[in-house]
Amino acid sequence: MALKVTLLILPESSMMSVASALDPMRAANRLDNNRLFEWNVVTLYDEPVSLSCGLSIAPNTSIHDQLSRRSQKDDLLLIVSSFNQNKYVDKTQLNLIRSLSKNYSMICGVESAAWIIARCGLLHQKRATTHWEDLEDFALAFPEVNVRSDRFVVDGSIVTTGGASPTFDFMLHLIKSNFGQSLAIEVSSIFIYQGNQPNDYQQCASLGPLITREPRIAKAIRIMEENIDEPIAVQQIASRINLSTRQMENLFAKNLSVSPGAYYRHLRLQTARRLVIDTNLNMHEIMLRTGFSSLSAFSRAFKQHFSESPIQLRQTQKRAEKFLLEASRSTIIAQAKNTLATPSTTP
Repeated sequence: MALKVTLLILPESSMMSVASALDPMRAANRLDNNRLFEWNVVTLYDEPVSLSCGLSIAPNTSIHDQLSRRSQKDDLLLIVSSFNQNKYVDKTQLNLIRSLSKNYSMICGVESAAWIIARCGLLHQKRATTHWEDLEDFALAFPEVNVRSDRFVVDGSIVTTGGASPTFDFMLHLIKSNFGQSLAIEVSSIFIYQGNQPNDYQQCASLGPLITREPRIAKAIRIMEENIDEPIAVQQIASRINLSTRQMENLFAKNLSVSPGAYYRHLRLQTARRLVIDTNLNMHEIMLRTGFSSLSAFSRAFKQHFSESPIQLRQTQKRAEKFLLEASRSTIIAQAKNTLATPSTTP
């Protein structure tokens, strides 16, 4: 029998995350020449939602229809969420999702959907993950959850994934578990995807070929990533990978065209930029999390790197979000008016 899957997609979700959930199912059906998966797409208000890339995706059935189907449980509720999940899911929606989850044997939270599942009270004393950018805040917000930095985590009937690529990993795991390793390999081959194990760690920088071509640089970068809030000296990093400072500087110059110190500073400032844009942390907290000694030094370095101060960037981002939200509402209203104005062709 086909696995029955429902995708609940929230506004500002990543197109990559949606595709990583949907396309492996489509490919499995095509390769096996059978309907191994059947899926529906729903949204919280039964209306199209705008993804983070600006494109819209429409539901093909009502969430309330799915909610009313209590005679037999479907297999998987897959919730996709990326940005601003707290803005789109209030107590009423949490109750709706909590009720909906009872109709499924398994629930998967993609990326920031782990926050939604935790807010529903479904992750108590369970292992879980979320996107690596949010792991620390997630652990602080939900101390009862055993937070892991794995790419995806399966704990009983609850699955959480760290983003688009880990979601693809989980879908391959699902295919392997239900239909065999051979089909999972075929699906990954269709997308020329190498795949990862569930307990592989999420990594801030995807170093790709650099790991094979120059693993010493990859190790140095991993050490930098682990010490964003309390930067260590370049000499210490070089010593930990058994190089002299000069040797490490030459390797960085040859492979990345930048000095180790400049690359380290770039990592810290990129982390700061993400915190400015994607969180409501005050500037002092962001300064501490990225290893700067004073607000003035932090603001000066940030402006030099990004051509505007952190406060200016946050204000710019808020204006852009307000514009996109208003544009999205206008589009939905226009679509509704067009639907109402279109004469019915039904006799």
